[in-house]
Amino acid sequence: MARITTPFGPKSTAAEVARGVDLSGRRVIVTGASSGIGVETARAMALTGAQVTLAVRNVDLGSRVAGDISATTGNRNVRAARLDLSDLDSVRAFAGTWEGPLHVLVCNAGVMALPEQRTAQGWEMQFAINHLGHFALAARLHGALAADGAARIVSVSSSAHLLSPVVFDDIHFIRRPYDPLLAYGQSKTANVLFAVGATARWGRDGITSNALMPGAIATNLQRFNGGIKTPPERRKTPEQGAATSVLLAASPVLEGIGGRYFEDCNEANPLGEESEPMRGVAAYALDGSNAGRLWDESERLVA
Repeated sequence: MARITTPFGPKSTAAEVARGVDLSGRRVIVTGASSGIGVETARAMALTGAQVTLAVRNVDLGSRVAGDISATTGNRNVRAARLDLSDLDSVRAFAGTWEGPLHVLVCNAGVMALPEQRTAQGWEMQFAINHLGHFALAARLHGALAADGAARIVSVSSSAHLLSPVVFDDIHFIRRPYDPLLAYGQSKTANVLFAVGATARWGRDGITSNALMPGAIATNLQRFNGGIKTPPERRKTPEQGAATSVLLAASPVLEGIGGRYFEDCNEANPLGEESEPMRGVAAYALDGSNAGRLWDESERLVA
């Protein structure tokens, strides 16, 4: 398969990527859209004319953000709804209120390098929020996504996936010492594997999914690891960080394309073909057998 390239790059903004794209009448969900790149992803999708739902834990904050997006884009079809990805009851409630088709699901919400925490089920919290919550959400919205016949799921991963594969024998750090960055890296690998698995299983329903590295952006995500460590020349603004998400969600270049990993608005090279550290995509993150194993385990856990 030929590597996908675009005219956009690391300094492109979400608004630039969205320019000229018309998604009037299309419906979009962006999780974690009350701060950081989630806000700018939602804003750019609103610029396309889409109906945008901000799926957020804090609905009051989300509603204020939705109002700001409406004011800056002129799109009045922006709203907030409650979603806590660490709570499967919240996921069920959110999906249960959704009516009609869904054209784009942007799995943007996430946590990074948390001190050891567990859900009520005993799951490691980063894996639970970053992967399992989104997996359960997408599965419950499958019918709405399939209704479109050409829906997209965007999975926000990270270069941190290079830190760890999914350790299937001890996903939740029961036997091995907990390491917050390894746990984060594992969850980000799971985000890529979900895109591979969703495309393989749901492609016949017209659903495709791709994953991405947004770049180094100073947001609340880094609050547990002492802040952003990337050299200043490689850092991005939130508007630039949202660009690759918007590309995967809205660009006609990605029509019918799934199971791939992007960075800086272009498909990433395989690990080993990049001269810069922490760039490229690991083979284990795109491996179909790993994706199938993760899918089966995720189904078992969230059933």
